[in-house]
Amino acid sequence: MANENIEAVPQPRSNASLGLVSGTLAFVSWGLVPLYWKLLQTVPALEILCHRLIWSLAFSAVLLAIQRRWEEVWVAFRSARQLALAAASGAAICFNWFIFIWAVNSGHIVETSLGYFMIPLVNVLLGAALFGERLRRMQWIAVALAAVGVLSLTLGYGAFPWIGIVLCGSFALYGVLRKVSRADSLPGLFLESAAVAPFALGYIAYLAIAGVSSFSPTFPAQSLLLAGGGVVTALPLLWFAHAARTIPLSTLGLIQYLSPTLTFLIGTLLYDEPFTRAHLFTFVCIWLGLALFTADARWQAAKRLRMPK
Repeated sequence: MANENIEAVPQPRSNASLGLVSGTLAFVSWGLVPLYWKLLQTVPALEILCHRLIWSLAFSAVLLAIQRRWEEVWVAFRSARQLALAAASGAAICFNWFIFIWAVNSGHIVETSLGYFMIPLVNVLLGAALFGERLRRMQWIAVALAAVGVLSLTLGYGAFPWIGIVLCGSFALYGVLRKVSRADSLPGLFLESAAVAPFALGYIAYLAIAGVSSFSPTFPAQSLLLAGGGVVTALPLLWFAHAARTIPLSTLGLIQYLSPTLTFLIGTLLYDEPFTRAHLFTFVCIWLGLALFTADARWQAAKRLRMPK
């Protein structure tokens, strides 16, 4: 999943329709991605992550060449600040990806969906704490409901939902770093991947020399899936970027819940992961909080439209 801050401007109906399709494709892809990582369940999470980084770098480089956008990358390379932010955001998203892949292949898909449901609410808190954004009453109630849900799961289930919390926190941090850097999705992905690529290449080389690499002619289907991780990573980002430029952010905010909803359904219905009463109460609290949050956002947007110019 991604959290860009791109203002949508009015578009012709055909562009808006295409933007809605693009946004839906992006969030559906992110929601279904656990199915892809499950195909690589026998491969260690760290090795999957390294291949995901390397092939994302390669795929994004090809797309940058096709779209003739290398100038955006060169400009960023000449800025020490941009490079530092790319390295920081690359580290944050790598950590997020690693935990997500490990959790999916360790039978914790439901907990990953919990984390991504919480992200919009945590972003509100970070906006207030870091950027001086004032929270409205309804937003405070939404955040409080989510906090009650997490606390209830911790006390009632007997275990702190650390996977969801870590995924939420690391992705929210990534969103803050991307907001500060203001890099577009594709150049940003390339820069982030390039910043951490040496470590990924080093680990992949080590595995190859040790003779324990999962990327080998001996395992052609598995190797193809590892390489395909680059496409699985970059393509939804492009769909998301197009959607963010062509449809209202309120619409984008609504369809983003497709992703954790699909992930939640995959965990409970396809892989029979446990879903206790404590889980149910937590998810109800978070869904109520999201409903209030979304309703408040739409009411505020409608209020601004009614205001005289």
